[in-house]
Amino acid sequence: MSVLRDSTVLVTGGTGSLGTAFARHALEDLGVARLVVFSRDEQKQYEMRREFADSRIRFVLGDVRDLDSLVGAMRGVDHVVHAAALKQVDTAEYQAYEFARTNIVGSRNVIEAAVETGVRRVVALSTDKASSPTNLYGATKMVSDKLFTSAQGHGTLFSVVRYGNVMGSRGSVIPLFRRLVAQGGELPITDKRMTRFWITGEHAVRFIVDTFDAMRGGELFVPRLPSMKVTDLAEAVAPGWPSYEVGMRPGERLHEEMIAAEDSSRAYRLDDRYLVLPTTPVEYEPAPDCRPVTVGFSYRSDTNDQWLSVEELRGMLDVVAP
Repeated sequence: MSVLRDSTVLVTGGTGSLGTAFARHALEDLGVARLVVFSRDEQKQYEMRREFADSRIRFVLGDVRDLDSLVGAMRGVDHVVHAAALKQVDTAEYQAYEFARTNIVGSRNVIEAAVETGVRRVVALSTDKASSPTNLYGATKMVSDKLFTSAQGHGTLFSVVRYGNVMGSRGSVIPLFRRLVAQGGELPITDKRMTRFWITGEHAVRFIVDTFDAMRGGELFVPRLPSMKVTDLAEAVAPGWPSYEVGMRPGERLHEEMIAAEDSSRAYRLDDRYLVLPTTPVEYEPAPDCRPVTVGFSYRSDTNDQWLSVEELRGMLDVVAP
């Protein structure tokens, strides 16, 4: 039984794709006592309120940049999923200050509010772009990760979940490809050599829930995920459809990384995940089924040992809304 059952859970950025999927799972399968959706988008809250006709859900307008609104929303909350973030890679290169305010200052505010209100556990969501970051977005998430993994010793446990691209989420290339096919247009491929980690929304939600049960505080959890080639994704969406290369956007990179070689001395392998301990000294005894990775190991989308074929991608696309 999950620690989330019969508890009050707050999700920052709760009207996003992941927040909506988590809300559905929390209400239908976990049996939470109350779910608080915290976000700054009034329209999305209105739409979500109409979708979820459940007396256990509460909507709170607020911004993670505002500590006072977070403190007010977290009163009586047991657990927090921190999903709020600015995420567009190219936008971040030109709006660095705004990304820092939301992704770094906002993360600090979540930590301070959770400690002040006595929240028991917080799981913050990260991204593959936070490992050895090459863009501003990834750099802000890297700082956020370190804030959470070092924020221990206050009675509240903090851990981080890092994963790759979520299939069918807002900003996913799948809806774009489908729209262009319907219009008869060619598919834009950033770079035909590009690879990415891939995870379904359902898998991401389950992994977050499992992390609440497994966490002891200070860990960064990484699921073992398959990689895919963007050219294979285009072929899965529209077999034989014409495509063209558009080139990488500012801050973008060919392949993604979720664990850097420099972190291998603190990384452990479990059957379906990795965990990375913080750089700060911490008393931590890994579970018996944890095995240290080899020194110099890195977890990258281009050197991964799991790959999705065109047929497997096509099968996964069947469950993604058009």
